[in-house]
Amino acid sequence: MPETVHSPSSSEEHSPAAPPIGKRLGPAALHRLLEAHRAWLERRPEGIRATLQGVLLPDVALDRLNLERANLKAANFIHNRMSGANLSGADLQFADLSDATLIEADLSRAEFTDARLACALLAGANLTQVRFLRASLRGANLRQVQLLEASMEESDFTGADLHEARMLQAKALDCNFAQANLKGANLHHCAFRCCKLPEISAAGSNWATATVQNCEFRRADLTSARFDRADLRQNSFWNATLCRASFQSARLNGANLEGADLRGARFHDAATMSANFRGANLRAAQGLTQTQLGQTRTDRNTILPDGSHGPFLLGSGAHRPGRLQI
Repeated sequence: MPETVHSPSSSEEHSPAAPPIGKRLGPAALHRLLEAHRAWLERRPEGIRATLQGVLLPDVALDRLNLERANLKAANFIHNRMSGANLSGADLQFADLSDATLIEADLSRAEFTDARLACALLAGANLTQVRFLRASLRGANLRQVQLLEASMEESDFTGADLHEARMLQAKALDCNFAQANLKGANLHHCAFRCCKLPEISAAGSNWATATVQNCEFRRADLTSARFDRADLRQNSFWNATLCRASFQSARLNGANLEGADLRGARFHDAATMSANFRGANLRAAQGLTQTQLGQTRTDRNTILPDGSHGPFLLGSGAHRPGRLQI
């Protein structure tokens, strides 16, 4: 008879070594579990997939531990130090990683449904293709993380630090990013729908070719942000700071930019039908034609590109940019 080798994908996974839910796991037991899990990942017959469902891990340094594809449902990682750890593909549903340190950890393809990561330190972590569903990341440090192709739904990023995060092709639905730091973040070709982003700090962020619809950027700082070729229909930029922002070839149909600071912004080939520029400051805005500006809503509080006050009148020449004063 040929020897049977259990692989990570086998439906006949061993589980007798799984500790009971709610148990505090000591260092020795954790070591045995990790050794068995390593054997499982290497497809050795004695291997057992790590199952830490509902377990409280020891308050020791767990840096660089390998729990790739482990079952970590409802596991308690509060205050744990796990920098450089490998949790790729792990099931972290209902897990609590509040205040945990996961600097440069690999969390790619992990499942974070109903997980808690409030104030977690995740700087430089790999979150590629991760799934956040109803997850809490309030106040989390996500500086320079990789969120490529990440899926985020009904999750809370209030006050999170996403400085220079790479969120290319990420998808966010009904998420809250209020007061988050997105300075220098790269959101190229992302898709944000029905998200709250009031008072975010996102100077220099890149939203080129993004699809961002029905989102709220109230009082956001988007100085020098790039929205080239982005779909921005039906968003609210009420009282937002958009000095020197670029909207070249963007779709601004129905967008609310009332009271926004758009000094020196660029609008070459942008679609502006029914965009609301009431009370907006468009001084020295570049690329706006008479046709584009005539399709928008302006009022006497609008400062037009030439520095005069609105409303804009066809043939007035007020669409020509004056000198920028910031």
